[in-house]
Amino acid sequence: MLKVLNRILDRLEEFIIAVLIALATLIIFVAVVHRFASGVPALQPYTARINMSWAQELCIFMFVWMAKFGAAYGVRAGTHVGVDVLVNRLGPSKRRILITIGLIGGALFTGIVGTLGANLVWKIAHTDQTSEDMEVPIWIVYLCIPLGSYLMCYRFLQVIAHFLKTGEIPHREHGQVEGIDEVELDLHQVAVAASVEPKDLAS
Repeated sequence: MLKVLNRILDRLEEFIIAVLIALATLIIFVAVVHRFASGVPALQPYTARINMSWAQELCIFMFVWMAKFGAAYGVRAGTHVGVDVLVNRLGPSKRRILITIGLIGGALFTGIVGTLGANLVWKIAHTDQTSEDMEVPIWIVYLCIPLGSYLMCYRFLQVIAHFLKTGEIPHREHGQVEGIDEVELDLHQVAVAASVEPKDLAS
């Protein structure tokens, strides 16, 4: 049951990030085209009817939400930048202790931020505060703090459980491109294609 829920959560997380970045990119593109078209005298009567003043504010909100959920995804996928030179020089037992302490610290920190964020959202929800351009309730904007932080905390707990069980943590080589595997080159085939001697390629 937990595996199914985690799989649903994984897909939902990826879906939210992908939709937010796609929509933000599209809105920014439309806003830029609108701005340039507004500088063309022949198009001004048409562009003046279209109000795009909300685009910048909406994109800022979307990127903030994307960053919070993207941070949680980064914990799950192991894409956060970390300095582990000293940790990797330690013995297995000390390395295990330090990594566990670091992961617990991450879980505690994000849990605290999520709780403080939830408290902030609760207080703002009882006010009439709205955003400047879109005039949406501002608590909806700040809702990404508890949601993203609690999700990040859950990801840390997942990593801790997996690490204590297997001794492995999510890690991704930043220089590696997905879908491209290293292959051994056959010097003879390359030489035939290039019309040179294989020994010339080896040298």
